[in-house]
Amino acid sequence: MAELIFRFCGESLILGAEARSSAPGEFIELSDGIVHYEMAGPSSGQTVVLVHGFSTPYHTWDATFDALIEAGFRVLRYDLYGRGYSDRPNTAYNADLFDRQLLDLLSTLNVDKPVHLIGFSMGGAIIVIFADRHPAKVRNLGLIDTAGFPPKQTFAAKLGQAPVVGELLTCLYYRPEKHSERNRTQMRYKGFRRALLSTVRHGPVGDLAETYRRVGEQKKPVLLIWGREDQTIPFDTHKRVEETIPHLEFHAIDEAGHDPHGERPELVNPLLIEFLRR
Repeated sequence: MAELIFRFCGESLILGAEARSSAPGEFIELSDGIVHYEMAGPSSGQTVVLVHGFSTPYHTWDATFDALIEAGFRVLRYDLYGRGYSDRPNTAYNADLFDRQLLDLLSTLNVDKPVHLIGFSMGGAIIVIFADRHPAKVRNLGLIDTAGFPPKQTFAAKLGQAPVVGELLTCLYYRPEKHSERNRTQMRYKGFRRALLSTVRHGPVGDLAETYRRVGEQKKPVLLIWGREDQTIPFDTHKRVEETIPHLEFHAIDEAGHDPHGERPELVNPLLIEFLRR
């Protein structure tokens, strides 16, 4: 039933070698499937890993990626499972999957020194979980409009948990014509909507306050950036993050929504570079 519903929404193609042949970046096989990634910058530079959010793949980092490379860092970005050109394994898209993906990626690419982690939206939740589970592998964290502090569950969110209803709602919201051309590409390949819905049902998008609090107790440097006009994760959520990590450094970005690093890179990139160089 789910496959028929998602096919109606435009998922008609198989993501394989032919589809990936014209994609930028590189591909690597990990324990849960093939992962699309890009790594650039001087080999002598400290490694910065960029983790994207719920649905937009690694191109969300275009401006950040280039700026950090120019600043002398070795920068790694990748598509989470189910997104972009990475595989869509038929499994539960939960914290364990995304944590294992990052751990496998660093290991397979022979990144053995602690890294700087920067996460946007759900990517922020993923890197906090990673830092909680693998503290010795992390130098510091940059969080941008981060997830993990959900508001009271709405009626629509409860409906999304229901069989068939969740599939229909996902289909309606992720119709290609409602999204940018760059995001439409990933929507054509089978498994995209199934992965998103599984992430809603099982993934690292719930209440992670205790995980943030444990990471705060590590006393690692933490930078928090938030767009004042964020309509996806309300701006005031930054206060809840600060309650769990009191020593963090916070910057509000004016005239920016949920994507401040893309909307106002001239403000966000200098903040990231200065923080990482400290």
